[in-house]
Amino acid sequence: MTNPSIETNHTSPIHGDVVIRTENVSIYYGSFQAVRNVFLDIPKNRVVAFIGPSGCGKSTLLRCYNRLNDLIPGARVEGKITYQGVDLYDPKVDPVEVRRRIGMVFQRPNPFPKSIYENIAFGARVNGFKGDLDELVERSLRGAALWDEVKDKLKESGLSLSGGQQQRLCIARAIAIEPEVILMDEPCSALDPISTLRVEDLINELKQQFTIIIVTHNMQQASRVADYTAFFNAEAGETGSRFGYLVEYAPTEQIFNAPQQQATQDYVSGRFG
Repeated sequence: MTNPSIETNHTSPIHGDVVIRTENVSIYYGSFQAVRNVFLDIPKNRVVAFIGPSGCGKSTLLRCYNRLNDLIPGARVEGKITYQGVDLYDPKVDPVEVRRRIGMVFQRPNPFPKSIYENIAFGARVNGFKGDLDELVERSLRGAALWDEVKDKLKESGLSLSGGQQQRLCIARAIAIEPEVILMDEPCSALDPISTLRVEDLINELKQQFTIIIVTHNMQQASRVADYTAFFNAEAGETGSRFGYLVEYAPTEQIFNAPQQQATQDYVSGRFG
């Protein structure tokens, strides 16, 4: 029997086009249930933030959207996740194509051990890009607000850049393959405050072209960059192990100023987490 304390409203707060739809999704690693019964719509050209304490399934759910959890032995998804109406876990769907359309920026900057130019061009080549690579590299670096800083050293290693520049290089690499959705798993947690603000400004610019889902432990960051915010929490299951679940999903202003659930109020006011 489902614990009544984790019942949530399945009515979507989203108005407009839905890019990704999450319907009654539970996620398992072997017999361990990491996430339970999530309903969540992601709107086009908006920023959605996932917030909540550690261990509540935010990153686990995020990785399901481009099937990165496929790479973990024993991981499985129950329920349905659709992208543009297509079931992402249909056997006929190619996970590589999913990852081309739904890009990923990780917690720590991870440039390839290649030149700045090749960090951008490499993925485009692998994906069969036939256009002007020089133009693509410049456009992608401009899109990541990095071009003016690196245009005279494109042959230098991407690893020679500062941490904040490396993260923006990774964002440029992600947008070079022209996805529709960009997933960001705590993209600023390893950065200094100035670099963090640069990335946040960039996120606000990128939503004109992309749909962005960001996992963050920084509630101020969520309030600054997100149009919608989903608050997740964790609760002990029947076996004593903890699973994550969605408590509340609403426009960001509502989550921080007028949440409907007491647990959300307690978290955003700093009473736990």
